[in-house]
Amino acid sequence: MHMADLGDLRLNYRIDGPEDGTPVVFANSLGTDLRLWDQVLPLLPPGLRILRFDKRGHGLSDLPEWPYSMGQLVHDTERLMDKLGFRDAIFIGLSIGGMIAQGLAAKRLDLVRAVVLSNTGAKIGTREIWQTRIDAVNAGGLAAVVDATMERWFSKPFHETDEYHAWRNMFLRCPAQGWTGCGMAISGSDFYASTAKLRLPALGIAGSEDGSTPPDLVRETVGLIPGSEFRLIRNAGHLPCVEAPEEYAAILTEFLKAQGAV
Repeated sequence: MHMADLGDLRLNYRIDGPEDGTPVVFANSLGTDLRLWDQVLPLLPPGLRILRFDKRGHGLSDLPEWPYSMGQLVHDTERLMDKLGFRDAIFIGLSIGGMIAQGLAAKRLDLVRAVVLSNTGAKIGTREIWQTRIDAVNAGGLAAVVDATMERWFSKPFHETDEYHAWRNMFLRCPAQGWTGCGMAISGSDFYASTAKLRLPALGIAGSEDGSTPPDLVRETVGLIPGSEFRLIRNAGHLPCVEAPEEYAAILTEFLKAQGAV
């Protein structure tokens, strides 16, 4: 466990790989922590210096009072990368992590030289949808939304596995205040205009069974960036790095090699 003191906030992070390795940053989804990537990292090529972290209100990071804004989440990530010396990095973001990737790339191209936008969108849902979910969590905790969330997140066969229950439990153990704070950040975010101005290598990854960010949304979002690529992982939902880690890692490896990262 390592905590980065950013002055007004402490973020839990982990770094793997050699000090002189190509910098790669992973940003996880709403309601998960940095363990989201555990199955993928061992399958990636050697020579990468990988940073994972828990965003505010998640995992072992601080739990500030909400609401949070997407600008705050982007700024948190920016400060963490500056503090740890992660510049000119390949940034891989899933769901809200992909929104952070879009915001950071628009703001700090010195930090981000390529992006992977996984199971995400330039805009995810509507204010009304998010407010309904936030109201439910404020009234009944994350138990009030867990079943509907798991239906959107995972393919039906995965629900029959033991691993499914571990991810369900991770979601339930996320601080409700952290979840609602980041939900508010998502509800107020629209990156269509800024993402369309990006000029950097970009890859979109979608899961065919994703009920949170369907493949068409991911394809549309990454398609805003000229020269981008898109990959679909079949029979996987919102977290293909969990349901199909081998295929996910193979897609990432192909992209990393194309960027000269390995």
